[in-house]
Amino acid sequence: MRIAVVSLDNWGFNNYIVTALEEKGHNVHHINFNNYKYKYPNFLYRAYNFFLKTFFKKNLKTIYFGKKIIENLKEINIPQDVILVIKGDHIDPKSILELKKYGKKTIAYFNDNTYRCPKITRVIPYFDEVFSFEKEDCEKHNLKFATNWIYNSSIKTEDSFEHQVFNIISKDKRLPVLSKIASDLKSKNISHKIFVYNKKVEDRTSTIEFITKHIPLTEMNEYINRSQVLLDVNREGQNGLTFRVFESLGLQKKLITTNSDIINYDFYNPNNILVIDENNPDVPVSFFEKAYEKVPDNIFKKYTLDGWINNVVYNT
Repeated sequence: MRIAVVSLDNWGFNNYIVTALEEKGHNVHHINFNNYKYKYPNFLYRAYNFFLKTFFKKNLKTIYFGKKIIENLKEINIPQDVILVIKGDHIDPKSILELKKYGKKTIAYFNDNTYRCPKITRVIPYFDEVFSFEKEDCEKHNLKFATNWIYNSSIKTEDSFEHQVFNIISKDKRLPVLSKIASDLKSKNISHKIFVYNKKVEDRTSTIEFITKHIPLTEMNEYINRSQVLLDVNREGQNGLTFRVFESLGLQKKLITTNSDIINYDFYNPNNILVIDENNPDVPVSFFEKAYEKVPDNIFKKYTLDGWINNVVYNT
């Protein structure tokens, strides 16, 4: 098949989908619209965009993304069997509708939810099929369910770890929760490496290190490999599972998470996954003492990239 993957791939996770599809023999074209940088020509355009967003639910940035994506598909000049769009809420609805001219089937996947990103609801009707990692959105908007995926299962055996706990997030409303967890870890002498990405320079605290540039996924994986346990802090109103969950699953590392819905998944094992209260986090030292218990192969395979492609792209 000819497949176009259109995505806002700011971390590099979607490159793994492209590679997996190519290895299956498909002709794949990746349009990463994170590479398109829109700049306001002047201050008046910024004010005009505010007016558009406020009164007409339009955005010059999403219109620009859509225009560039369509230009790219025109350059390919070959009809696609499938156009897979990830984070399609960052593209204007008119451009999404125009995608149908260039592909036999359009599929959307959202690993954000409508609570945090209400623009998702505006673009849902323009796709042939829509998948979401948020169960509630699937029920509310009649979408198909698909989790994120395991992109790395190359297990490296470490004799010793540099840190017991690792986490990286962008600065947002989760920061107070993360600070509480970090303080709890510090009080128990549980070593940890915690990065918070923010464009503005901030001083490092005794528990958290602020960074102003994205860490490449390859470098982030090195930190993960050198850590015993991963920490996952879900966003307010979000129950969909983040990539931290699937990194821990793929690399057979234990997980500490604030997402209580994880207990409803078939891979959940209290020996491997510790669910903590974000208001009063308590990470027992004993959690680090028992070895990871391997997830059964038949369950594990569902969450691999092959499993994700079978579900979303092949619909099997």
